[in-house]
Amino acid sequence: MAARSRLLLLSCIAGAGAAVVLQAARGQPDSNGFISIDCGLSGKAGYVDNATKLSYSPDAGFTDAGTDNNISAEYLSPASSRIFDNVRSFPGAAPRSCYTLRSLVPGLKYLVRANFMYGNYDGLRRPPVFDLYAGVNFWRTVNITDAAASLTAEAIIVVPEDSMQVCLLNTGAGTPFISSLDLRPLKNSLYPQANATQGLVMVARINYGPTDAFIRYPDDPHDRGWRPWIDTTRYVEVSTTKTVQNVEKDVFETPSVVMQTAITPCNASDSIEVYWTADWSTAASDLQPGYIAIMHFSELQMIQGNAVCAFNISLNDQWLDLGMMPDYLNVDSSFNTVPFRGSSRYNLTFRATTNSTLPPIINALEIFSVIPTINVPTYAKDVSGITAIKKQYQVKENWMGDPCVPKTLAWDWLTCSYAISSPPTITGVYENNNPQLCINDTCPSPNGKPKLAIYISVPVVAATVILVLSLFCLLRRKTKGSANNTVNLHNEPTSHSHGSDSYGHGSMQLENRRFTYKDLQKITNNFEQVLGKGGFGYVYYGILEEGTQVAVKLRSQSPNQGVKILTWIHHKNLISMIGYCKDGEYMVLVYEYMSEGTTEEHIAGRDHNKRNLTWTERLQITLESAQGLEYLHKGCSPPLVQRNVMATNILLNMKPEAKIADFGLSKAFNHDSDTHVSASIRVGTPGYIDPEYVISKFFFMYHATMMPTTKSDVYGFGVVLLELVTGKSPILRTPEPISLIHWSQ
Repeated sequence: MAARSRLLLLSCIAGAGAAVVLQAARGQPDSNGFISIDCGLSGKAGYVDNATKLSYSPDAGFTDAGTDNNISAEYLSPASSRIFDNVRSFPGAAPRSCYTLRSLVPGLKYLVRANFMYGNYDGLRRPPVFDLYAGVNFWRTVNITDAAASLTAEAIIVVPEDSMQVCLLNTGAGTPFISSLDLRPLKNSLYPQANATQGLVMVARINYGPTDAFIRYPDDPHDRGWRPWIDTTRYVEVSTTKTVQNVEKDVFETPSVVMQTAITPCNASDSIEVYWTADWSTAASDLQPGYIAIMHFSELQMIQGNAVCAFNISLNDQWLDLGMMPDYLNVDSSFNTVPFRGSSRYNLTFRATTNSTLPPIINALEIFSVIPTINVPTYAKDVSGITAIKKQYQVKENWMGDPCVPKTLAWDWLTCSYAISSPPTITGVYENNNPQLCINDTCPSPNGKPKLAIYISVPVVAATVILVLSLFCLLRRKTKGSANNTVNLHNEPTSHSHGSDSYGHGSMQLENRRFTYKDLQKITNNFEQVLGKGGFGYVYYGILEEGTQVAVKLRSQSPNQGVKILTWIHHKNLISMIGYCKDGEYMVLVYEYMSEGTTEEHIAGRDHNKRNLTWTERLQITLESAQGLEYLHKGCSPPLVQRNVMATNILLNMKPEAKIADFGLSKAFNHDSDTHVSASIRVGTPGYIDPEYVISKFFFMYHATMMPTTKSDVYGFGVVLLELVTGKSPILRTPEPISLIHWSQ
């Protein structure tokens, strides 16, 4: 009865967790979706930039590495931006140091900008060289040559997840540092050359005409930086105060204030010439750099009579655009989609056509180099889980950036799996007896017992507890005890009958039968409909000859003993196995079909195709899943540990009635071994794992069992209860990853 008491008490406590209030978030984007960070700014207070009126924050909420530094007084200037007064540097042995930007929109394009000014902050007068990464993809090499000069690195990329990291990689040529970091959302229709596999790195963005007006936000709503340029010995400025309109479905949205100025040759017979040289600092590995040129034009003066302004555009004497005729006060752009490659110097020429009576003009120019963004980050749920562990136990050294990508920078003590068609996953953690792994007070004390004590507390509101208890008692009267009968797992029965089925059609008098592979092809219509995919294989929908709906699960590396356990165990709150097929190394299992899917899909409407659960249904699910778990612990001899209790492993039928699935992963234990089971393989899902097991498994800090127990099951069950009450996921990003347990404290 002890296990039952723990489960029922935890049900009540989880119900009270509905009164928990969310912690204040740090590092959230502002109302424009902007993130603006002054790197190395000390303290907690930010400030408003004088020029842009944008709020800049200290970087403490975005990185847990590095040190704050002020630049040398000789390089301070009232004329320079405040972001250059200080830097964050990253000394030490860690090869990679990262900022994490959260609360982003997956699949959206973003402009990411990093600024650097050395300013002899370290007194060494040796500016460093290091690499910059956008997520898991190379961005560019940062090569600082002048202590007084600033360098801006800007990229337009598609962010695949709801967060991204900007990482500085120590290449052995000095200590990496950074002055500021900005992130700006863009419409996905803008800059079509940037996509999921290709990013754009800014080489130049020029506003032709003015001599001193550097344009940013709010004149450019996307906060792009437009540098003024004119050579007055060759060109004359043309300007207007009238608004220059963007055309419909404009894919660049060049701001009007930029388009209101242009240059044209002083000599009407001359051409406009622009050039840039190939820069290998933005080339990934040995790949030859490729370039995108985007040219913006608008006629700013009303052309009189029969006058014509038309010109041709060429690159290295190859025609790009013939007969360009800019519209009056409307933006027109010319650009390439296939990158230019193969030259050390690129010459753009704008030359009037033979029938043109006016010289060429140009208002603005953007040049980008192209970087591949084909590297895929580690599976998001694995990252959330391991990041929560990192935060909880303050692991810092060599745990920066993506856990598995790139392979050469994978985190210490992790093993990762790299598949061609799916993101890398964390497959395990291997032991390292380095004494530096002792974190805070988690190392053994002299008596051999760990110093770390983990306390899980949830605020209890009296009224909520009374409500939960009242509902529970009402339902409990209708439910018989579940552990009155005991199954002996050492004696295999010859046949079994099931209780009520998942659809309320009465009892399923079906034996555990052995199917052939051809039987399964017929049952599933050649494996046509996929119901889902778990850690041990795909699940397909099927119909038996008599019309019974079933779920057919393909499992690899399934031991016969596991199948025997499944055939022996029968309880109304455990998924029933109808039959199986053993074919070589693969095992196919046929289960009863649960039409309403997983509990996880119904919590807070996470699957929009599933309805939300009522409070009565949530309490019923709590009770029924507790009874199924109790049966594994108390109704089997020897008892079983489920080892992966989570919301996706509690399935619902039409009633809805809750049943625990995947208990075939269970392992038998005996009371002589203090209810521990062997854990030779990775067990559990991040967010549901017992912290005592996590510590021993992941860090080997002290002599612990490294084995899941009945208590591990109860802990996972407690997380499910908190999910049912709060509607939250087991790991939240608020904005930093945090477990639901710690969020509710």
